[in-house]
Amino acid sequence: MTSDKKIGSLIAIVLLVALYVFLFMLDNALPSNSTTVMLITVLKKGAIYALVCVSMNLLNGFTGLFSLGQAGFMLIGAYAFSIFSIPAEQHASVYQYFDGGAIQFSIPEMLGNVFGANAGNFLGAIICIVIAGLVAAVFAALIGIPVLRLKSDYLAIATLGFAEIIRAIFQWNGLGKITNGSNLLRKYTNFHDIKIQIGGTIFQLDTIFPFLIATLSIVIIVLLVNSSYGRAFKSIRDDEVAAEAMGINLFKHKMLSFIISSFFAGVGGALLAMFQTTVQADPFASTMTYELLLIVVIGGIGSITGSCLASFLYIACSEWWLRFLDSGSFMGMSVPFFRDGFRKVVFSVVIMIIVLFFSRGIMGDKELSFSGMIRKARKRKASKEAKLPEKTEGKGDDTDA
Repeated sequence: MTSDKKIGSLIAIVLLVALYVFLFMLDNALPSNSTTVMLITVLKKGAIYALVCVSMNLLNGFTGLFSLGQAGFMLIGAYAFSIFSIPAEQHASVYQYFDGGAIQFSIPEMLGNVFGANAGNFLGAIICIVIAGLVAAVFAALIGIPVLRLKSDYLAIATLGFAEIIRAIFQWNGLGKITNGSNLLRKYTNFHDIKIQIGGTIFQLDTIFPFLIATLSIVIIVLLVNSSYGRAFKSIRDDEVAAEAMGINLFKHKMLSFIISSFFAGVGGALLAMFQTTVQADPFASTMTYELLLIVVIGGIGSITGSCLASFLYIACSEWWLRFLDSGSFMGMSVPFFRDGFRKVVFSVVIMIIVLFFSRGIMGDKELSFSGMIRKARKRKASKEAKLPEKTEGKGDDTDA
């Protein structure tokens, strides 16, 4: 059993290293063309959505709290990241309607003055991402005090209302010196600014960076789910009365799950801001939360692996694989009903088929485990070996007769 886990862990590490080598080659060695550009886009956005969907699954799938406020916490994270990473010299142009804004410093810029521009952007981006998560977590703690006493649909409505209120407040001109009102936040640190210098050569880390942050965050969530706190979350999901009878503090653990989920949603919002290169409150509407919830359902509620797989499949289909349906032609032939918007129609039909025929999602509540696959393979091999002598012996008896 232990050897299976070691072999499974080794396989996972080897595959992860191979993935990062491929991402490094994609950023620095492979030629840039339409295919690689779309692949990079899908990989970046897929990694971001995987993190946010796993954080949502922690709350909805593992704790059983039906929350629809994920887009609101992503918005908070996106704004927090961008506000603290806009270079000081750019504040006048970004906050042109609000006298240059209230915050006149940039964390990446400050670190760049000490360690150099590349190291400053890398370390500064990480610090700003952590700040984004912390700010989202603080908002979650404040809103969680009254909201988490509600259950089921009432909790969903309350968190959805919170997300919409936050979106409206962040566009209020009264906070314009911080949020820039309804105007765009721009010129902050983005993925293209993340570079590393080895010797005299500068390497891009455009695609590796979101994967690095998403991987670390998902690993932390996996460790949490498999800890005593994770078992307490699952017991609350299964039966609150029984969990409370076992001595689990329901409100404390619900609040903990809500804050942790919101923290990583804020981290995902910061990464999305880096991906988009501009931030404005309007895109963080309730439809974004529904999109994330749909991905969680497609992947499997209660499955971290399912959320990750569904995120990449969803982004690949919506952003790349089905784009030819909007082009008006297929393989050089004109197709009249292949027009703008037809891609969304087909995509919606595909999603309906998945939901109808795979009601538990791609993975259900199971996880992809290399050690588990090895154990199953060994059991199948052992069962075959156990049946093989019986067949041989039976054939021998027939011959003797």
